[in-house]
Amino acid sequence: MIVPRQIQTSADVAEHYDELDPFYREIWGEHVHHGLWITGHETPDRAVEALIAHLADGLALEPGQHICDIGCGYGATAEWLATHHDVQVTGITLSSAQLRQAERRAAGSPLLHFMRQDWLTNTFEDDAFDHVIAIESSEHMPDKQRFFDETYRTLRPGGRLGVYAWLARDNALPWEERYLLEPICREGRLPSMGTKTEYCDLAVKAGFRIDGFEDLSAKVRRTWSVCAGRVAKKLLTHSHYRRYLLDARSKNRIFALTLPRIWLAYATGSMRYGLLTACKPALSGT
Repeated sequence: MIVPRQIQTSADVAEHYDELDPFYREIWGEHVHHGLWITGHETPDRAVEALIAHLADGLALEPGQHICDIGCGYGATAEWLATHHDVQVTGITLSSAQLRQAERRAAGSPLLHFMRQDWLTNTFEDDAFDHVIAIESSEHMPDKQRFFDETYRTLRPGGRLGVYAWLARDNALPWEERYLLEPICREGRLPSMGTKTEYCDLAVKAGFRIDGFEDLSAKVRRTWSVCAGRVAKKLLTHSHYRRYLLDARSKNRIFALTLPRIWLAYATGSMRYGLLTACKPALSGT
């Protein structure tokens, strides 16, 4: 497990997304996650939706099911799932700024419900959901075993988990950890970054049966070329980007500088992007 030199708390994560809210929406877009380039010809918007569709297909969503979206961001992913699969989605986020945007979506759909809550101390009942998804949010959890334990507790027997995660490669070299992985954790407010092996072990320890794991690194890394291009253009054409992202007084100014580091981590294979799917075993006799 890669751990940053400076402790990153849930409060730090919330502050990061609140402070950088306008920049995230302009650079990452409303979904705030990677795109998936399957053919290589997708537009960035199509690629983002392809990532959600790939997860939905893998979980075999059915109309009427109840999904929990951990780290729901602005609610765009939850809205896509509700629209395309007729499922009910409850989304949680640490960010007040994100919640305000998500609640606007919920106002137009009875299938959507959002709240500000920390997953590690969530108030959901046992067996509450048919599926739980975490798209690039488990990285922000200080206690990853508890992340999986709470997912297992809140899933109904037979329910499934889908996790898209930023991962370190197994047995990363010292230089990779020092110059790429540890700074990415610190700059991105990640309390730790696990490996595929560690994630699978944590899921099994929680009680899950692993359904599968896909390494999608090669199909998502174009995201960072797109984001870097958008930031470069904004820095050239918008003075408030230069004032804020390059101002030494801005706590999160490193946001602009970490993009090439992440791109390099993908290019060298130091950082991976994976989809872990797992099932909570059904009760015997059912």
